[in-house]
Amino acid sequence: MLTKPLEQTYYIIDFDSTFTKVEALDVLGEISLTGRPDRDDVLNQIKVITDRGMSGEISFTDSLNLRINLLKAHKSQLPALIEILMGKISDSFQRNKQFLSENAETIYIVSNGFKEFIIPIVTSLGIRAENVFANTFEFDETGAIVGFDKTNPLSANGGKSQVIRNLKLDGEVYVIGDGYTDYEIKASGLANRFYAFTENVMRPRVVEKADHVAPSLDEFLYHNNLSRSQSYPKSRIKVLLLENVHPIAVQLFEQEGFNVEIRKGALDEDELIEAIRDVSILGIRSKTMVTARVLEQANKLMTVGAFCIGTNQIDLEACTEKGIAVFNAPYSNTRSVVELAIGEIIMLIRGIVPKSNLMHKGEWDKSAKNSFEVRGKKLGLVGYGNIGTQLSVVAEALGMEVYFYDVVDKLALGNARKCKSLDELLAVADIISMHTDGRKENKNLISYREFGMMKNGVIFLNLSRGHIVDIPALVDAIERGKVAGVGVDVFPQEPKTNNEEFMSALRMQPNVILTPHIGGSTEEAQANIGSFVPGKLLEYINNGSTYGSVNFPELQLPLLKGSHRLLHIHANVPGILAKMNTIFAKHHINIHGQYLKTNEQIGYVITDVAKEYADEVVEELKDIDNTIKFRLLY
Repeated sequence: MLTKPLEQTYYIIDFDSTFTKVEALDVLGEISLTGRPDRDDVLNQIKVITDRGMSGEISFTDSLNLRINLLKAHKSQLPALIEILMGKISDSFQRNKQFLSENAETIYIVSNGFKEFIIPIVTSLGIRAENVFANTFEFDETGAIVGFDKTNPLSANGGKSQVIRNLKLDGEVYVIGDGYTDYEIKASGLANRFYAFTENVMRPRVVEKADHVAPSLDEFLYHNNLSRSQSYPKSRIKVLLLENVHPIAVQLFEQEGFNVEIRKGALDEDELIEAIRDVSILGIRSKTMVTARVLEQANKLMTVGAFCIGTNQIDLEACTEKGIAVFNAPYSNTRSVVELAIGEIIMLIRGIVPKSNLMHKGEWDKSAKNSFEVRGKKLGLVGYGNIGTQLSVVAEALGMEVYFYDVVDKLALGNARKCKSLDELLAVADIISMHTDGRKENKNLISYREFGMMKNGVIFLNLSRGHIVDIPALVDAIERGKVAGVGVDVFPQEPKTNNEEFMSALRMQPNVILTPHIGGSTEEAQANIGSFVPGKLLEYINNGSTYGSVNFPELQLPLLKGSHRLLHIHANVPGILAKMNTIFAKHHINIHGQYLKTNEQIGYVITDVAKEYADEVVEELKDIDNTIKFRLLY
């Protein structure tokens, strides 16, 4: 019995803004118009004409004529153009060079651009020069570009369709492009599917005509079950970033091709439950509460990034039980908080705030009463972590004596002295600064009793967590004169957005500096956090590394090369690794590398295996008892 042979599939790929991130003639204009006073104006005209032609608003022939006339380009400028374009190849095409070279026989570059610069670019990724169909320039005797070959069908409207018609391709034809001329191939009945490529530019008129939108070549390959460099397209992975995280974080995720959603404020529990359903990566700051109830609805969530130091707003135990890795930024804003603390200490001990307020009322009080230097004063640090230790060093440089208390045994830096108890520290310090974490046991750590133990006229700062200080007790201490100056940056209840009124009994108290939770809110700190946290999240998503996670076993993994990486998260019970290796042995799978680490709750096994294995291997690994989550990377 004869069986019908499988049909050949042909891939028609556009060049400008598809194979490359840019329109080549726009770049040529940037080169050719250098030094002209009207350069920016002409470049803008060229870009507008390009966009109008690509979206189908004007004919392609008119678009090409207009641009060539404006360019005033020369043959000698083409090598510089090629060099720039080499660095502008679309990221997903670079990633999938293997697919392009392996399928070179059936891949055609069909472009209204020009062979002079297209061929050097596409052949560098394995595509055949004879499979490039594009226009050619015409030069005058001096080498100036004066036009194009008007006999070439690609110089006229409908040219791409004519080229495909002439090729007489026998089989399935898929078109990938960003312009209306690419869609016209499908509209002419010459292609089975048109994929609107949106990695570099999104043209609504083109997208609405597409059979499928391809935010990257990875998506096209995944949609057609073709060989690819990524096991799952990042354009299908949704990232939700809340609370005005730094733009650099947004940029890092978008550069990687993720589907990013941004919301300015915090979300309450019900709002977050609604927003998180299809989210794989969640980025928050301090106000959004990630509760067990939220996590119950987060079926796709793989990781949470806290763009701040603390993680008390996240139910870490529930995250661990669901196999969700959590990362934070324990060091990125340390310097900013330290500088704020030092600044407030000096302002408060000098009584600057009351004097400034009087000046605004027109009153001149040139008095030294209750105004002191910090030199020689005793600074008491409650908590000696990253911020406490750096504040210790800076304060000592200003001539202060530093005392600290921490429940964990810490090595003193410089001449700092460790106190045996909190009570000892409270009794000795002229200035007290809180730098504890936000665990529940620390609620009202400083209350009426503790204020009673402090020196009269003490300066008190809380730049750490709002709930560790009993506010009524602090107000009482201020009103009794026990505390001479206060700096508070964090509060038990804080507005969710900038539009809500801040309510506190500390308002209008004398010599009190109130700041809206901005200890780490400097451009430098937010930029550091904005790059640090996504770096950790991307390492986990891309590579499986958990180094720096606050709830997962920490593993720093090598880069994945020439293997498939199987990531298995499971309850920490005996025998899981043995069961996994039994499956590998049964299917004769060669293991290139294997890594295991556990904590009290979970185990994390990473296995790098040879690429050739049966699909049922993955299903068997997922079915092992006590499996929490399984991922495949390649």
